Amino acid sequence: MTASGAECATPQERRRLSEDFVRLCEIESPSRRERGVADALTAELRGIGLEVEEDESAAETGADAGNLLARVPGTGEGAPAILLCAHMDTVPLAAPVEVVLEGGFLRNRHEAILGADNKVAVATMLAVARRLAAEPARASVELLFTTCEEQALLGAKAFDRSRLRAKHGFVFDHASPIGELILAAPTYYGIEARLRGQSAHAGLRPEAGRSAVVAAASAITRLRLGRLDEETTANVGRIEGGVAANVVPEHCRVELEARSLDRERAGALVTEIVDVLTDAATAGECDLETEVHEGFRGYRLTRTAEPVATAAAALADLAIEPVYCSTASGSDAAVFNAAGLPCLNLADGSEDNHRPDERVSVEALETVLDLALGIVAHSA
Repeated sequence: MTASGAECATPQERRRLSEDFVRLCEIESPSRRERGVADALTAELRGIGLEVEEDESAAETGADAGNLLARVPGTGEGAPAILLCAHMDTVPLAAPVEVVLEGGFLRNRHEAILGADNKVAVATMLAVARRLAAEPARASVELLFTTCEEQALLGAKAFDRSRLRAKHGFVFDHASPIGELILAAPTYYGIEARLRGQSAHAGLRPEAGRSAVVAAASAITRLRLGRLDEETTANVGRIEGGVAANVVPEHCRVELEARSLDRERAGALVTEIVDVLTDAATAGECDLETEVHEGFRGYRLTRTAEPVATAAAALADLAIEPVYCSTASGSDAAVFNAAGLPCLNLADGSEDNHRPDERVSVEALETVLDLALGIVAHSA
């Protein structure tokens, strides 16, 4: 139930929202293959009279499309501009997307993701654009659709933030109940270790070999992995090496990650991981090369920060109590916060993202639109 005065979608807007969501989900767009969704959005936005700019980020990200930016001018003199952002890509699909409605929930008929992450937000922003094109708000709204978010936020990183006029922004990219406002997100480091030993025949001359796989395994058994404390985690996600069972493996590659809401703690954990790998490689008489990259930088917002206060006011209009929390995952909000543009990540009501049973209720989908419209109204 919504409170009086809430900025809510009309029945026609709700029907169109569901139709758009289904259509967008069924346009498959795993990272670096966002062209179909980009073309569909461009056509829709231009059809309602908005200019759409596609940047040159594809050359940097390797995607087949760039980021899309559209603006809807406001009517209020001096009213601030705000940013609404969503990513067009999804994680890889194990099967085609065919959306069905069952028990009030939209899901994929096949054993594969639905794509609610992040097409709930993409469809919502398209609905907001239609409303504002017909009934401009006081606040100006910039609509940014990014590529390659699922690839360590590559699209947002490649976007030229100087093109934005917004003073703060919002993304709807957290698969949790509507009302959650994500005030803190982690710093994430990816680590790649490449070990090189010496190959040898595993049956005839095993003592002549130096196993890169054994050295890597020795390191992994000594690493602190999983949840290390309330704010910090570490993981070994991939290990590959060797050529055959009868050959002492000369090469091994290991992919790891470290993340923490405390940036210094994340950095210290990376140092610890590299030190353990180095010790194990030395003990195994293997050479070691490591590469460390900061996938995204953590941030913290206060409850009084402009986007947080605005979202809380919009939630109050809908009789939803805001829940202030942190997350262990990344979003495009991290890129904008790192660039000095306060950006809030909000829950989108979807469930089980990145899983074959991913789903979102029609009610949640419609509530996200009501919330986005309320944020625009309060931003003036």
